[in-house]
Amino acid sequence: MPPLNDQIRATRPIYTPEQRRRRDKSPWTIVQGVLAPAQFLVFLVSLALVIRFLATGEGAEAATISIVVKTLFLYAIMVTGSLWEKAVFGHYLFAGPFFWEDAVSMVVIALHTAYLVALIAGWGSITAQMMLTLAAYAAYAINAAQFLLKLRAARLEIRRHDGAHEGDSGLREVGVAG
Repeated sequence: MPPLNDQIRATRPIYTPEQRRRRDKSPWTIVQGVLAPAQFLVFLVSLALVIRFLATGEGAEAATISIVVKTLFLYAIMVTGSLWEKAVFGHYLFAGPFFWEDAVSMVVIALHTAYLVALIAGWGSITAQMMLTLAAYAAYAINAAQFLLKLRAARLEIRRHDGAHEGDSGLREVGVAG
């Protein structure tokens, strides 16, 4: 008997054929494909700068700038991801296949925004603000893993679908929501 996850995926595909067509035609698919790895790279650099500051007390300004840049990337990917979701599923957020990814994204946005508010308002010490950033980054890492798993599932779904059609290579790309 196949595992429960395989049974659920077999009965509820991530995309209907029409949604796959819209996903493949949407310019937001390409935007998401560019922004997601760029944001992850900014995250890694910023994480290193934050850890450096917390470990040594040096580089507060560089860490702060990197957090702001990371947050701006997050906002950009969330807005364009919402546009992607609308183009593919007809909903700006919380479309069935991406409900949990979007729910965790809201936590990620809330934590990043809380950091910006603390920074602008001068609430808490710089160390406390950096600790808030680590919480935001932990939530972001969980959310990124969710989207990577969804991307993998979508690719496996395409392979299963394409395997049922002769002459199909099964190598088409899929999009990633915010």
